[in-house]
Amino acid sequence: MQMMTRNVLLNMELEEDDDEDGDIGDVPDSRRPFLAPHSLRPSGLVLENLDQTIVCPSFGSLENQQDFRTPEFEEFNGKPDSLFFTDGQRRIDFVLVYEDETKKENNKKGTNEKQRRKRQAYESNLICHGLQLEATRSVSDDKLVFVKVHAPWEVLCTYAEIMHIKLPLKPNDLKIRSPFGTLNWFTKVLRVNESVIKPEQEFFTAPFEKSRMNDFYILDRDSFFNPATRSRIVYFILSRVKYQVMNNVSKFGINRLVSSGIYKAAFPLHDCQFNYESEDPSCPSERYLLYREWAHPRSIYKKQPLDLIRKYYGEKIGIYFAWLGYYTQMLLLAAVVGVACFLYGYLNQDNCTWSKEVCDPDIGGQILMCPQCDKLCPFWRLNITCESSKKLCIFDSFGTLVFAVFMGVWVTLFLEFWKRRQAELEYEWDTVELQHEEQPRPEYEAQCNHVVINEITQEEERIPFTTCGKCIRITLCASAVLFWILLIIASVIGIIVYRLSVFIVFSTTLPKNINGTDPIQKYLTPQMATSITASIISFIIIMILNTIYEKVAIMITNFELPRTQTDYENSLTMKMFLFQFVNYYSSCFYIAFFKGKFVGYPGDPVYWLGKYRNEECDPGGCLLELTTQLTIIMGGKAIWNNIQEVLLPWVMNLIGRYKRVSGSEKITPRWEQDYHLQPMGRLGLFYEYLEMIIQFGFVTLFVASFPLAPLLALVNNILEIRVDAWKLTTQYRRMVPEKARDIGAWQPIMQGIAILAVVTNAMIIAFTSDMIPRLVYYWSFSIPPYGEHTYYTMDGYINNTLSVFNITDFKNADKENPYIGLGNYTLCRYRDFRNPPGHPQEYKHNIYYWHVIAAKLAFIIVMEHVIYSVKFFISYAIPDVSKTTKSKIKREKYLTQKLLHESHVKDLTKNMGLLIAEKMGEVVDNNVRPKLE
Repeated sequence: MQMMTRNVLLNMELEEDDDEDGDIGDVPDSRRPFLAPHSLRPSGLVLENLDQTIVCPSFGSLENQQDFRTPEFEEFNGKPDSLFFTDGQRRIDFVLVYEDETKKENNKKGTNEKQRRKRQAYESNLICHGLQLEATRSVSDDKLVFVKVHAPWEVLCTYAEIMHIKLPLKPNDLKIRSPFGTLNWFTKVLRVNESVIKPEQEFFTAPFEKSRMNDFYILDRDSFFNPATRSRIVYFILSRVKYQVMNNVSKFGINRLVSSGIYKAAFPLHDCQFNYESEDPSCPSERYLLYREWAHPRSIYKKQPLDLIRKYYGEKIGIYFAWLGYYTQMLLLAAVVGVACFLYGYLNQDNCTWSKEVCDPDIGGQILMCPQCDKLCPFWRLNITCESSKKLCIFDSFGTLVFAVFMGVWVTLFLEFWKRRQAELEYEWDTVELQHEEQPRPEYEAQCNHVVINEITQEEERIPFTTCGKCIRITLCASAVLFWILLIIASVIGIIVYRLSVFIVFSTTLPKNINGTDPIQKYLTPQMATSITASIISFIIIMILNTIYEKVAIMITNFELPRTQTDYENSLTMKMFLFQFVNYYSSCFYIAFFKGKFVGYPGDPVYWLGKYRNEECDPGGCLLELTTQLTIIMGGKAIWNNIQEVLLPWVMNLIGRYKRVSGSEKITPRWEQDYHLQPMGRLGLFYEYLEMIIQFGFVTLFVASFPLAPLLALVNNILEIRVDAWKLTTQYRRMVPEKARDIGAWQPIMQGIAILAVVTNAMIIAFTSDMIPRLVYYWSFSIPPYGEHTYYTMDGYINNTLSVFNITDFKNADKENPYIGLGNYTLCRYRDFRNPPGHPQEYKHNIYYWHVIAAKLAFIIVMEHVIYSVKFFISYAIPDVSKTTKSKIKREKYLTQKLLHESHVKDLTKNMGLLIAEKMGEVVDNNVRPKLE
């Protein structure tokens, strides 16, 4: 392999460094080899070859500009769909974009010169490491320069071995049975047309080794490494090449150069326009196929072409869409059951006895309720909550209990079947042993300046910090996360104070009585108005805190310095989800389990901060308010995310096209068209996962209060899949393909949510809804000895479950009686189970209260144990990897090892045969030579 043997680095010890991204990318130049650290060495021979051909001694200074190897400038050849250099032979694997410093409008001459020299040093070192570069000026903006990068065959082979990339050995001869069997005729309508997107050929694979190149299935060198693999290899090199030495510290990597403005962008190319096939007959036009068969609205009912998604965008994006599609399919069952439970409650709301009593003028109209705040709140009649009690009958019914139990089982089925599906994808996409392939992040490698002895290999290796340093970093990171969680809790307390204070305002301004003519008087009660406004304000605060904390979480994770990209994303995932969990769910937890539970009674109310009286629930409980909160947050979040995902990139691209001075897009080269698309961002689909997991929490944690949540999630996800597909194929640059064997830290997060969901739903039914008090009344207190009826009934439930208070019995000596002067009333009712005035234990909890508490605790214990037992049985009965998949994996390993072994034996036999023949020749020659002499 012929490569440049000189490596140019800027030695800028006397100049000020103007990079903007801190210490990431810095490493003492004398402490370690750069492109081939010990952990990346496949073998001593490979490293030796690599050191001899790629890693070269560094020299040079600002004055040694004659040592720079710069790319040749070529004019655009007028082929807008070309994916090759001007010669039409070398494929473009990556594109770097910069603004010509000599044509910049600003006057920072010194800064521009330094940036130009850093870029020239970087490009020179790329050439030194074997990459081939070609530069072309922009058609529409003469200041922009596009540097096209091509990796030759030798570079691809060398780094494929370093990166342990698995490549084809021979075609897979295992028979793959259709998962649909006799249903093929039915599912054909839902599947992608195989004549349009042809199925990919399956291969047995093994980690690539140059010494065994003949064993691999190489029909054509140009197609052996597909475009996604080529881009991965080139990005691996771009992320590790150095460009500057300052104070014996190296600066390196394309990410640092982009973030500091030396380059404006770096990306692999799309293979064509999304709405037209490429004019090049050799181009497969996979982007166009994905848009037509996946992202277009007319394909909304079709299954996703996961193999083509994986081939074009990489396994990481493929596994996300596979998971999202499977989650959406499972939501269909939950949505059907949820709608059935909702319809059950809706159709039976007219048979709701306790709601009839609330609305009856002779019952609810005659019950005078105590004021819910001091002085400003009036006495009110129970029947003003008539409409809310009717709506509550829909959600607080027997169907709610059935649905809560069903969802506890459903979430386990979903997680277990997804594990099986994930195992199948690991086999099909060849990521079973991916953990052995992943390389350390360049930022991690840069800080590896401590030498330790590996316990397993007993060899020296470098790590970024000692055990003590690691503990300090973890402590600081945990403290920062805790601070932000406390900040969220403080915002929740602020919302509670808002609720308490604004409730007084609504109580004095909204109508007190119902005249039956004004619909606002029916529906907009003080409780409902407070709940709606507080939910909206809570949603706004959630969005603001999210925006701030995203940046903070990234800073914390960068400081933590995880080793691999998977470790980085898992660490960031846990921080972000912990924050989002508290941020999104705290208000729901407050309404479900705290509101109205610690209010005391009218004679001795509980005050917040000594000033605000704790708020109470409606006579029917807080379940309807929890439903309102969920609806607003879920709906608002879905609308907000869709605006961000669809409108924002579309508007940005529209503005970019409007500002462009160029002519028709048809004469614009492929690389320039892609440059004007939006960058995806380094975190990729992290926010897509986060959005779906938060939704998963809403669907499972609080589903007992809102059985329509799975239906809303199903509709949202059907649109989400196509919106994400449309966004990726039309609005964003192509991402660097990445490997992934699973969904990472999101899997244990979902398992944790599933366990917590059983508890929350059991507690919602027990403590938030009125189901248990109604059952206790029906079975125990409607008949003697506690009731007066001769049969089990719900008649009289409202009158028997509201306690009585004498307004003269206000006991707080620090405050004057707030009920005096509000009317000529002596008695009022309130929501609690306490003894009436005049009782030997007046205002103490009565026997009904203790029956209800016992029933609630018994219900929680029984429901949790039953569901957890079923979950455990399901988890045990359904293996994570199906028997068929296990057999395929074992079969492939066996055949791969057999193939490599036979090839090795064949080579050994051939070499031994040559050696024996050579020895025999020497013997014959030695015997014949004396006779000849």
